[in-house]
Amino acid sequence: MSNRVRNVTPEILSDNWYVLRKFTYEYQHSNGSWSRQTREAYDRGNGVVILLYNRERRSVVLTRQFRLPAYVNQHDGMLIEACAGLLDEDDPEAAIIRETEEETGYRLERVTKVFEAFMSPGSVTERLYFYVAEYDADSKVSSSGGLADEGEDIEVLELDFDAAMGMINSGEIMDGKTIMLLQYAKIHQLLG
Repeated sequence: MSNRVRNVTPEILSDNWYVLRKFTYEYQHSNGSWSRQTREAYDRGNGVVILLYNRERRSVVLTRQFRLPAYVNQHDGMLIEACAGLLDEDDPEAAIIRETEEETGYRLERVTKVFEAFMSPGSVTERLYFYVAEYDADSKVSSSGGLADEGEDIEVLELDFDAAMGMINSGEIMDGKTIMLLQYAKIHQLLG
């Protein structure tokens, strides 16, 4: 924790879907002076995301689902994304294995953690754990599509890797975590 922050006072503004808090605190600037500041932070818990790839077929598995925040920001709301979810009190590796099967129908034995990132640190507390894993036809155990009791209606997409990369340029893929994982796959030549 930083010694440049003191007297942090949280106040819950909303505890509906997730928790929105207002924080009042004192911050020490680089010149040594202190100022009192107020910021709001949205706490949705930490999450996981994975890029499933098949080296032989040069393909990736992504999902498409409706996202209200994108919809209210002049988008049709149907985002193409890498499979992702919240930790829900699991460790990150167990959470991504669970989420992968729930959302895509692929059962994984092994996953590789590639990095962690804060996706929107100006307003959201979430730390996202990024993973990659190879898949094949034998790892598909159901058609899945998410959990109906959680309101999920997820379309599972198997895409050619080069086509998926092209979808970034065309604007068909606009999700930051997905773009990061596709670029990771390209930089590290996961698909040859």
